[in-house]
Amino acid sequence: MALALAAATALAGCSGGNNGNSGTGNTGTENAGTPSASPAASAAPEAGAAWTVGSEPLEYSMYGHYDWYTMPTWGADESSKWIQDNMKVNVTAIQSGGNAAQKLNTMIASGTLPDVIWMDRGADVEKLRAADMLVPFDEYLDKYPNFKKWVGEEAINMLRSSDGKIYQFPNWYTSQPIGNAGYVVNKKYYEALGSPKLETTDDFYNYLKAVKEKFPNVMPFNPDLAVDGQGLDVLYSAFKEDGNLASVSNRAAITGDKLTSIFKDDVFRESMLYASKLFREKLMDPDSMTQTKDQVKEKAFTGRAAVFAGASPTEYGSAGDAELKKKDANDGYFMVWPIHKEGLDKNKIFPGTFTRLGWNVSVITKSAKDPEKIFAFLDWLTGPEGTRTLIWGPEGKYWDGYDEDGAPKFTEAYLKDVEGRTKTMDATVNLQWVGNSVFIDKSKMKFESTLPEAEQTWESKYQSSITWKTQKDATEFINLAPAADSEEGIIQTSVEEIWDEARAKALYAKSDEEVLSVLDKADKDAMAVGYQQLLDFKTQKWQENKTKMAGN
Repeated sequence: MALALAAATALAGCSGGNNGNSGTGNTGTENAGTPSASPAASAAPEAGAAWTVGSEPLEYSMYGHYDWYTMPTWGADESSKWIQDNMKVNVTAIQSGGNAAQKLNTMIASGTLPDVIWMDRGADVEKLRAADMLVPFDEYLDKYPNFKKWVGEEAINMLRSSDGKIYQFPNWYTSQPIGNAGYVVNKKYYEALGSPKLETTDDFYNYLKAVKEKFPNVMPFNPDLAVDGQGLDVLYSAFKEDGNLASVSNRAAITGDKLTSIFKDDVFRESMLYASKLFREKLMDPDSMTQTKDQVKEKAFTGRAAVFAGASPTEYGSAGDAELKKKDANDGYFMVWPIHKEGLDKNKIFPGTFTRLGWNVSVITKSAKDPEKIFAFLDWLTGPEGTRTLIWGPEGKYWDGYDEDGAPKFTEAYLKDVEGRTKTMDATVNLQWVGNSVFIDKSKMKFESTLPEAEQTWESKYQSSITWKTQKDATEFINLAPAADSEEGIIQTSVEEIWDEARAKALYAKSDEEVLSVLDKADKDAMAVGYQQLLDFKTQKWQENKTKMAGN
């Protein structure tokens, strides 16, 4: 996925781990109105009639509720320019200015909300809904076909607010496994060491030792810990069949139908003993806890590590493979099936997760004078025509025509002009507000499957053979986070601090005994600040999710 997942926060605070493409955009709020104002009836389509995107001009304002997000200028790239000219849609940006929480609070206080807000699911959305600031989508769902068709009934049920209505249009939703988590291995070092078996945690440890001995200037293992320690989560997955890393991101272990202390979880403790051992023996990069994603990428580009692991190592595995091959055609990277502890079933190891609701959502506020037209456009944008255009550019260059499923028929230029194709796709990364994962992936894989292996893209090859087969559905764990200003939210803030400190201390521990001692103390400290209350809260939310998913 192009953008990294951002943690949900309350209106009083916003976070995000991504550095988006910058763009000037329109920073005014000319299209904003009073938050509680009803949509103007005169602007709406006739009752019962669907509005056709492109039949008349549509202009609306869009605000991305992230400190890191700067919306690129709509119409500055060839894809959005085509939409602007041919579908008569213009989207004006309201920028966060690097302080999303303050910006949104100011807009709410002044009564000038944007027409659309792009934000995390959860507490923030519910606060706006409870204040009667959002437009429900329910009456639009049967008039515009793509939302129901592609999002699917089970995911739609998960999107319903407590009043039973739908207010959120999801981004990067899916009905099939997606994701890139796993292990990327340097080909040159691996072959120089005789291409040994690399399947179990023992194999992995022995391989890293061999790298250290034969290539003293190469770091054996460089896990990507820049975002929430995700490289350590990948290691955790090696020790548990059918494990779901969403529980770890919720700072909990799954015990039957309850969420319990992660610090007391036998699997978590075993994984931290293993990680600390690698760190102690200098088999893991000493900068793991402090390096940025750019530094991880630089090491991949220069071949300075033998193995990488993370939530999306394909980002630098693919680019690193191409970079190393420029100097040596036999160099590069490949992915291995996820590592597992001896005795466990390798087909039940899941180093990553996906949710059917994907990442974040777009909501339409009651400031919008044309809410149905905006929904119609978002519905078009998430459908085959909108997706083809936004992702791969206007018809004629990288695709020409489409098949019975709407999948684009890619041209020779798609294969040969890699630099140009990449530039076209990268230009709209931060305009992809209602990404349709299944359509994109199926279109890409349908085409790739017709190519000889040598012509398939690096990412597609390993996504189809490894990563998509080894990601766990975590939909039932979404929206467990409490509102930041609630009693449980305040507890969570304290637990997060304890978690961060404990995992770092356990990694740096000088012995196994010290690792366990650190985790025992973390559990005691967390319980003292109300951890059990937080676990009970999340357990209830988790069980409610499962009930919703069942359609009850």
